[in-house]
Amino acid sequence: MARKIIKSKYFVEEDFVEVLAEVPAGGSSPLPTNQEMKVIGRPVTRLDGYDKVSGTARYTFDINLPHLAHARTLRSPYAHARITAIDAREAAKMPGVLGIIHYQNVDQIPWYGSSFLFDPHLRYVGDEVACVAAETEAAASAALKRIKVEYEELPFVVDAAAAMKQNAPAIHEGGNIQGGKPAVYARGDFDAGLAEADVVVEETFTTQVEVHNPTEVHCSVVNWEGDRLTVWDSTQAIFSVRDTVAQSLGLPASQVRVIKRYMGGGFGSKLTTGKYTVMAALLAQRIGRPVRITLDREEMNLAVGNRPDSVQKLTVAAKKDGTLSAMSHWSYGAVGAYPSGAACSWPLRTIYQCPNVKTEEYSVFINAGPGRPFRAPGHVQGTFALESILDDVAEKLAMDPLEFRRKNHATIDQVMNLPYTSKKLLEAYDAGAKAIGWDRRRKVPGADKGRYQRGLGFASQIWWGAGTPPAGCILKLNRDGSVRLIAGTQDIGTGTYTVMAQVAAEILEIPIERIQVNLGDTAVGPYCPLSGGSLTTPSVTPAVADAALQMKEKLLSAAAAILEVPQGELVYQRGEVRHTGDTSKKKTIVEILREMREQTLLTYGARNANPEGYAINSFGAQFAEVEVDTLTGHVKVIKVVAAHDIGRAVNRLTLENQFHGGILQGIGFALMEERVIDPQTGKVLTVNLHDYKMPTIMDMPEIEVIIVSEADTKISNVGAKGVGEPAMIPTPGAIANAIYNAIGVRLHSLPMTPDKILMALAQKG
Repeated sequence: MARKIIKSKYFVEEDFVEVLAEVPAGGSSPLPTNQEMKVIGRPVTRLDGYDKVSGTARYTFDINLPHLAHARTLRSPYAHARITAIDAREAAKMPGVLGIIHYQNVDQIPWYGSSFLFDPHLRYVGDEVACVAAETEAAASAALKRIKVEYEELPFVVDAAAAMKQNAPAIHEGGNIQGGKPAVYARGDFDAGLAEADVVVEETFTTQVEVHNPTEVHCSVVNWEGDRLTVWDSTQAIFSVRDTVAQSLGLPASQVRVIKRYMGGGFGSKLTTGKYTVMAALLAQRIGRPVRITLDREEMNLAVGNRPDSVQKLTVAAKKDGTLSAMSHWSYGAVGAYPSGAACSWPLRTIYQCPNVKTEEYSVFINAGPGRPFRAPGHVQGTFALESILDDVAEKLAMDPLEFRRKNHATIDQVMNLPYTSKKLLEAYDAGAKAIGWDRRRKVPGADKGRYQRGLGFASQIWWGAGTPPAGCILKLNRDGSVRLIAGTQDIGTGTYTVMAQVAAEILEIPIERIQVNLGDTAVGPYCPLSGGSLTTPSVTPAVADAALQMKEKLLSAAAAILEVPQGELVYQRGEVRHTGDTSKKKTIVEILREMREQTLLTYGARNANPEGYAINSFGAQFAEVEVDTLTGHVKVIKVVAAHDIGRAVNRLTLENQFHGGILQGIGFALMEERVIDPQTGKVLTVNLHDYKMPTIMDMPEIEVIIVSEADTKISNVGAKGVGEPAMIPTPGAIANAIYNAIGVRLHSLPMTPDKILMALAQKG
């Protein structure tokens, strides 16, 4: 099939990225609807499910090489300090110690653009000071205590508001505002829109720092074979790790191989190459042995990323008929000690029709662990604030909140001035409202009496999730009729193995059990993008479909030569090629391959280019029912209805898994999760899963998932959009509005913990 190279622009996690990509020259025809499918759209059990539940799945920690050494990291005990002296001689003499590295005995490897792999300037509690390799983890940990370090303590700041002041301690030479200035956006005339409004509401909302705490901690195993390096890594981006490690060590990328088969969660924290991976590679090179480095739970809570907090000041103005006339969003958030992003205004700019909008956002450095993309970065915070204030505006207008949203439904992307490839948000409103019983919603919030108060609320959602080229897939059809799919993507626990097999099984009309999927190896699979930002399924499944359709053409061509009939007289059905007129002329896949004397047939499929002149987004609405105990302040989420437009549902079972996980994570953000730092010392006080409270299965409500969309035929042959981020984005906003409906008091700060509920009720009187 003819190919061409194009420039492709897509949104991933926090920003737009432009890449060069090889795509099919003629595009690709869309697959039939799910109603005509036998495998796609069905609830297919995960191909890797047995491995995971039986314990045979090999995660990165399970890689156990001969003569494996173990590494541990010495971290800064201070929020801000400079190393004036370091002495590791005593530690090096301890039993089992094999090697120690720190800033004095390794090259200054650039990191984060403004620091080094080992930087004597330490900017947060947990910043890397040294790394020890030893025969055992216990020996490495013991050696850490014998490294003598002299520190010059420096003034620190752990609050974004304080960090923005002129006299604040400087974390970087350029100042504490990342980029030196705010990110601003404007359209229309905000002041004019404000002047013509009948109702104006101004409110301030705050959200907390949420820490990445996946079940599987960060881990790398590295091994040198001559000048070639193999890295087993728990990562969401195998090619990104390959390139970063190669660049850091001064190697050609071809000499670094990254492998990742299974993962126990990442949520954005594993999109970035960790310092620990490069440190392990340096140690392995120095001691001549493979090295494994595993972070413990305290390190997870200190050093591998978090969702930045936010302070958001919103102004929303509307006419008496409910038409939005002006909106503004001013915010700041702490990104930690190194570059990240705290912007959260995108939902306000785009999801509702409003001609006059302005936003101003500050990403602020503080002396704390680095921020990272975290399942819909910015959108979860921004949606909570936006959906809360819109409910308050609707109440002042005496309008039903749902009808207020309908009134301001946007038909185009107002930032890029482009139509959407598809948008079924209104259909999601209808389906979700019916399922939750929206007519039960209290007309007067908090008016009922009694200890337990129930309420209903909802919130809307917008995200990207379009997928992107380049994404490739090799399809090998074996002589026994089995299929092997090979791609350079990674399954991060979301079901990628299964959806890829479903697409191939559907097109080739063979049992899914005859398909094997190999992922997560930069030396074997063709390039695919990272697994984040809801990119994987919409990026990779079109490449699988392209490869499978090409294989069908190959089989038809081969059968035409074998049967000595024109190819146009043949059809492919149920794994066989048949003559349309003479039913005796037919060949199975196995028979074709046997007669060709080929062990395998190969095709290479590529993801098509996204259409020009369109915005590609997912949409949805979640409706929540909550019960508030007004005596204790405890909030119980009774039910969540998630009604979404996500294009084609490839696997109904794994899709619902995504929504269950996303909604539970949204409950955690709404009601309990919060990093706490001691302002006097800069130390994190919530460094384990006892002190950092996360939701458990006991907090899971009844969840109903409704998909209102079919395939989005404009974006790809499969027509799927990603669901990872949409599953979580509207959950906190829906819960906040439901709590208000229950008790009649608006909470402006997350998490909405019992003490905040009780204080709000006390102020209400």
